[in-house]
Amino acid sequence: MKAMILAAGEGKRLQPLTLKIPKPLLKVGSSSLIEDQINRLLNLGINDFVINISYLGEQIKESLKNHPHHQNICFIEEPYPYGTGGALVNAIDHLGDDPFILCNADIFSEIDLSKLPSSTDAAHLIGISNPNHNQDGDFSLLGSSVIINEKANDLTWSGISLINPVILKEYLNLDFPFDIWNTIMRPLIKAQKITAHQDTSLWIDIGTIERLELARASLKEEN
Repeated sequence: MKAMILAAGEGKRLQPLTLKIPKPLLKVGSSSLIEDQINRLLNLGINDFVINISYLGEQIKESLKNHPHHQNICFIEEPYPYGTGGALVNAIDHLGDDPFILCNADIFSEIDLSKLPSSTDAAHLIGISNPNHNQDGDFSLLGSSVIINEKANDLTWSGISLINPVILKEYLNLDFPFDIWNTIMRPLIKAQKITAHQDTSLWIDIGTIERLELARASLKEEN
């Protein structure tokens, strides 16, 4: 099984930290965010990676060139960020025909990846309890099926999921950028084709300096 890590974002809300360093290379403890993601996936038995890069992307390539599994990393360069959905469609020739794990590079978590199913006809998401910065949530569950309530929802998408690349094929001619949630996921959710489960493990979206510091503090508490 392959994994794709989304690593092309600019991290504007993390400025000035991200003026000279891309967000995936920010460190929590001794590892950068993207190294932490790769290592967690390696622990699951994944050793074939696709990583999209754009903003300061050469730094990411340089940082990972000495990683023990560097030869198993395929970097896809975007001249400008294609959006989370555009990045997947752009990478479709490198993802193969089988379901793959999708992860955002800008999260710090202890989510149990082994609880992802081995296959899906469309996509399976991991949801977490709504954080303070997304109190209305993204979706709710009806059994294992994903639904979206008109008002508040119970769960926030963790940014981790299992994706069947077949769902990307109808978007091959759509102009970049576009995001995966509104463009790809919502129609599939409406058609009752998306499943999910909740994970209660530590999860922090490193979207601001405050949340970066929270992740660093959480790691110190564990140690």
